[in-house]
Amino acid sequence: MASPPSPSTETLAPSTPETDPDPTKPAVEAEGDGGEGAEKEEEEEEAECGFCLFMKGGGCKESFIAWEKCVEDAEKTGEDVVEKCFQVTSLLKKCMDEHADYYEPVLKAEQAMADAVATEIQESTPESSEPRKSPEPEN
Repeated sequence: MASPPSPSTETLAPSTPETDPDPTKPAVEAEGDGGEGAEKEEEEEEAECGFCLFMKGGGCKESFIAWEKCVEDAEKTGEDVVEKCFQVTSLLKKCMDEHADYYEPVLKAEQAMADAVATEIQESTPESSEPRKSPEPEN
């Protein structure tokens, strides 16, 4: 019969999955060298982003990719995303409007958010929360 492993041999046993780096990711990615591992990480992120897949599935794929790149570049350099990406955002919105049959769910959600913000602003402004009374003509 084999004897139980001694404490010294237990330390040589493979570590548990909790302490091992993610085996699905290459070691270079875990080290963060920005090489091939970073490229694979981007592919994984795209695969996980249902919104991105939807946007790229319609007629505005190129516009969306340009917008996505602009946002990433702005975040990397610390620039204001709205200011830096205004033009590509406008082009993407125009494209989505031209392909409204496909992008309708996103356009409706965007409009609902804009309406909610407008309502919130109106409710928080004392002047606009009460309708203005027009003077009634005297008889």
